[in-house]
Amino acid sequence: MAILLPESTQTSADSLTPRQTVAELDKYVIGQAGAKRAVAIALRNRMRRQKLAPELAEEIAPKNILMIGPTGVGKTEIARRLARLAQSPFVKVEASKFTEVGYVGRDVESMVRDLVELGIDMVRAERLDEVRGKAAQNAEDRLLDILLPPSRPPMPDEDAAALRDNQTRERFREQLRAGRLDARVVELDVREKSFPSFEIIAGSNVEEVDINLKDMLPGLFQGKTKKRRVKVPEALEYLVQEEEQKLIDMESVAKTAVGRVEQAGIIFIDEIDKIAGREGAQGPDVSREGVQRDILPIVEGTTVSTKYGMVKTDHILFIAAGAFHVSKPSDLIPELQGRFPIRVELEALGRDEFVRILTEPRGALVKQYMALMETEGIDLTFTEDAVHRIADFAAIVNERTENIGARRLHTVMEKLLDEISFEGPDLREKTVVVDEAYVTKMLADIVKDEDLSRYIL
Repeated sequence: MAILLPESTQTSADSLTPRQTVAELDKYVIGQAGAKRAVAIALRNRMRRQKLAPELAEEIAPKNILMIGPTGVGKTEIARRLARLAQSPFVKVEASKFTEVGYVGRDVESMVRDLVELGIDMVRAERLDEVRGKAAQNAEDRLLDILLPPSRPPMPDEDAAALRDNQTRERFREQLRAGRLDARVVELDVREKSFPSFEIIAGSNVEEVDINLKDMLPGLFQGKTKKRRVKVPEALEYLVQEEEQKLIDMESVAKTAVGRVEQAGIIFIDEIDKIAGREGAQGPDVSREGVQRDILPIVEGTTVSTKYGMVKTDHILFIAAGAFHVSKPSDLIPELQGRFPIRVELEALGRDEFVRILTEPRGALVKQYMALMETEGIDLTFTEDAVHRIADFAAIVNERTENIGARRLHTVMEKLLDEISFEGPDLREKTVVVDEAYVTKMLADIVKDEDLSRYIL
């Protein structure tokens, strides 16, 4: 018997070979073939695992990945796009935000709780799509009941009266759908949320406090109903939301979401190099090693308590990333190193990659700015030599100052298009061409002045 994932996750994973996954990632991330290949294999192995006997499948842990490379080269984007392809719950955390238990900071288990919350949102959104039509129908009927109260004096011919009532109701339904009743005001019983304030004792587990209070005092969190007079469109919107909640079984949502997190969840741990400290060190290195030891059980496989039940982390895929400028992967504690068997090194980006990033991806920066200006009726175009000049300037600034990879392009583009963005609504000439001369005019002086470029670009 195979282990089956939720349908949406299973379908997307089954339909993509590693080569196809890489091709999809190529649409959004330039270069970094090694990293793409590694995550594509990891995704495919999840699908392969589903087809195994449960006894063997349980023994196969995901091969976690460590990405090594400078900032702004695509580490996070590769992981995020992979999760979208697989329709998997995905959360990004920064290792430097965690501290040892007992110190001020975030509990490492919160990454799993955050992942579960995202899983709940994903499954709930899917269920909403399924019940939206039924909820809209029910809400419309309830609103018609308010607009046409059923109470009336008895009629001698009940069949004729029912027919007339039904005809009147259908006429009202048509008017409601046509928007001709939008000005009417109706009275609704609206449930108001009430959240009593409590003082949380330092060191207590907020998740446990939340669960216990809701179990002990359920009425306190349900809120009271209050009559409100609202217009028909607002009333219909509220009733639709209420009907959606009735039609969705949140216990089933929670069960499905927990299963999806356990079998298909992805946690991306960024800045893991910031907690790489050697054993036997003193000062901050001791704290960093403590954080590693706190993270270790989560990555190895443990059970975390959440408000939706216990969640096993054994088959969650962990992708860690860091620049490792000062430290190196071998500075991580040996146990944690062993939990990231796949190592991929991402290459620094240069001028040629910047040219491709500006133009090739689906959401390329040049396309973004052209679309933004089009909303003002401006036809903005970039010549080929302008794109190359922008890439030149971004590469030069990265070399002279801090190398922040492709993120440098955002600051360069903002400065380049500052005047056009500001003057856009008032421009009489709605065709604007950005050529090499314009790029040089707007950026050359800033790039030449190293101090100025450090602060502006």
